[in-house]
Amino acid sequence: MAVNHITDAVRALIGLRSDWIEACHPVEASEVRRFFQALMDPNPRYWDAASPAAARYGGPVAPPGFAVHAFRRPPDEIEDPLGADGDPEFDGTSRLVRRGLPRVPVPLRGVLNGGYEYEFFSYPRLGERILCRSAYRDITQREGRSGPMVLIVVEDEYATGGEFRPLLKSVSTLITR
Repeated sequence: MAVNHITDAVRALIGLRSDWIEACHPVEASEVRRFFQALMDPNPRYWDAASPAAARYGGPVAPPGFAVHAFRRPPDEIEDPLGADGDPEFDGTSRLVRRGLPRVPVPLRGVLNGGYEYEFFSYPRLGERILCRSAYRDITQREGRSGPMVLIVVEDEYATGGEFRPLLKSVSTLITR
């Protein structure tokens, strides 16, 4: 019989929500440019203030998924993200699911991306601050071919600082095995 990793401590995390966390930088034109170029989407709404699309929003805006990628290492974080590369158990990823949420206490080491769902509400504007809060929506266990796996479903809400205008909602599934 397989070990049940969904303990009372794990079940207690379901529904837990973090506080709002602010991205380390406001939306900047150079970051937006790199983002839309990486997407290969040169829509004038992202760079040309004179375009009708940008005028509709009061100026250039960032692509809808930009809010997710606004959360990166802050400049004062000096810990080397690859500092544990000599550890044979290190796989290049953190076990911290989201800032502001505690780790899910399961002993499984492997991590897989189980997919994302996005719901977009509005575009981030240049100069705006982006906020995010996360919640554990569900944590379940399934039996796979190689043994037990725990599926962690996280919901992230993104909004603008100040007025809390909704930008997007993301639901992601993390698979540990």
